[in-house]
Amino acid sequence: MEKTAGSAGRIADALRADILSGAFAPGERIRQEVLAERYGASRLPVRDALRALEAEGLVIMVPNTGAWVAKLSLEECQEVYQVRERVEPLLLRMSMPGLDAETRDRLLPLVEAMRQEPQVEEFLRLDREFHMLTYSGAESTILGDLVERLWNTTQHYRRAFTLLGTERTSRTVHLEHEMLALAILRDDPDGAERVLLGHISSTRLELSRHPEVFHRL
Repeated sequence: MEKTAGSAGRIADALRADILSGAFAPGERIRQEVLAERYGASRLPVRDALRALEAEGLVIMVPNTGAWVAKLSLEECQEVYQVRERVEPLLLRMSMPGLDAETRDRLLPLVEAMRQEPQVEEFLRLDREFHMLTYSGAESTILGDLVERLWNTTQHYRRAFTLLGTERTSRTVHLEHEMLALAILRDDPDGAERVLLGHISSTRLELSRHPEVFHRL
């Protein structure tokens, strides 16, 4: 995520990191006066920061009412994942010809780092780094921005999926990451697309089996 300049950008960067890390829960009220005090700023840059994060899918603003961390119902989450299943394989296919040797060389080490990482938040950070790296060769900013927004929207539910994971599902996730990296390294876009589609849909299906997650978050 490219950082933005100025006071509003500084606040947006800090608040984005807090939301993605789970410091703010889905549906939690975000009070502008609290943010202004926390970040040592006036209400205007706080409001601008919230608008920027709303455009990224992280915040919902209601006129004359306030701002909340974006929250999805089970049905909404399923829909977002179905969109991801369709657009991310396309973005990956567009990206693969543009991935240089240095970028490709980072993929398998990231797969191994995820396999060895016991901490959920660090795993999620590495997971995001890995997938965004696979998309980094695409020239389409429109599709790239859309995918990043969809990732932002589902971040809390990816965390819930990771926490739900059994040893079996964990092994499957790591294997899918390895298969995806290997398909990219052998320049097999059809194989890479198939692996990625299955990787995303498995998360959707697992979340559908645990509707209680959407009541807790």
